[in-house]
Amino acid sequence: MHQATFSWPFFQDSHRALAAEMRDWALANVADIHGDHDVNADATRLVRLLGDAGWLSLSVPKPYGGRHERLDVRSICIARESIARVNGLAEFAFAMQGLGAGPISLYGNEAQKQRWLPAVARGEAISAFAISELGAGSDVSAMRTTATREGSDWILNGEKAWISNAGIAHQYVVFARVAGEEKSFVALVVESGDAGFSVTGQVSTLAPHPLGHIRFDDCRLPADRVIGTVGKGLRVALGTLDVFRTTVGAAALGFARRAFDEALARAKGREMFGRTLGDLQLTQVKLAEMATEIDASALMVYRAAWVRDTTAARVTREAAMAKMYATEAAQRVIDSAIQLLGAEGVVSGSPVERLYRDIRALRIYEGATEVQQLVIAGQLLKAGQ
Repeated sequence: MHQATFSWPFFQDSHRALAAEMRDWALANVADIHGDHDVNADATRLVRLLGDAGWLSLSVPKPYGGRHERLDVRSICIARESIARVNGLAEFAFAMQGLGAGPISLYGNEAQKQRWLPAVARGEAISAFAISELGAGSDVSAMRTTATREGSDWILNGEKAWISNAGIAHQYVVFARVAGEEKSFVALVVESGDAGFSVTGQVSTLAPHPLGHIRFDDCRLPADRVIGTVGKGLRVALGTLDVFRTTVGAAALGFARRAFDEALARAKGREMFGRTLGDLQLTQVKLAEMATEIDASALMVYRAAWVRDTTAARVTREAAMAKMYATEAAQRVIDSAIQLLGAEGVVSGSPVERLYRDIRALRIYEGATEVQQLVIAGQLLKAGQ
């Protein structure tokens, strides 16, 4: 991570120390685990490594095995950026522990937090966030999975698609429409061993990570599985995304920094036409543009994280801006890095080729770029600005 970043006013000394320690650990422990042969096994292994090293303590509040009294978004961003700069799958494994457990951390009651969060922090339980469906991606209100009250229980029916950690997660926070109530939703925890729950298929992706479809056939759940208030399930989902969407931008920032590292080294070392590639003005222009986009992304990401940490306020607009800009900028930076590396940049398995695959999904996950634009505009219009 660039030292200049930490001269900005967004950080405490503990954040600066975390950045240095996290990067060194990632380089030493996870640089070569990419999931190329068995992505589920490698992702599971990475969760355990992260848990054993204590990094997953950033994913839950302090009373339940966490490092901070409440989720510290700057720390999560620093961790995601630092790991992403080294290994995309390891970054995914870290991120999903926080996102999957996020509804419990933010909206769960004391018993629920005690039941599920400590194992997440230790890396002994893998978590998942299940909201998307084949007909309800960005438009989450279009979901058709239903939860029906039956006495004090809930009966869950339907399917979820493109669920990260499907097949390896121990618990899934599932969002469903309350049966018979068109605009009422509920968040429920489903454990992998619950009757009526099944994983119906795995999905291969550009950048390997666990992804699949899950199904509920009369999956009976007791009342203590409800997270937050019945009828307010979308508030749980959107409130969780409000916290974690900024951290997606941090992951993109880590990818962009690694791509820039590779491009800069190439510019300094590649000889052509009797000079180095970096002596050419076209290369210098490209490097200047890349560096500027990286700094702009970092400012937006850590501004949003700082606002959330210091005010505890919703940062819907700031998070959407950070996620939108950082992911799009990282795509441009990585593409430029490949261009500067030439043939070496498109070799399968090379660092920038992996980054090219890693970044593409982040422009879609947790709300595509176009959705972020609508969110930003909606916030502006709502505020009358």
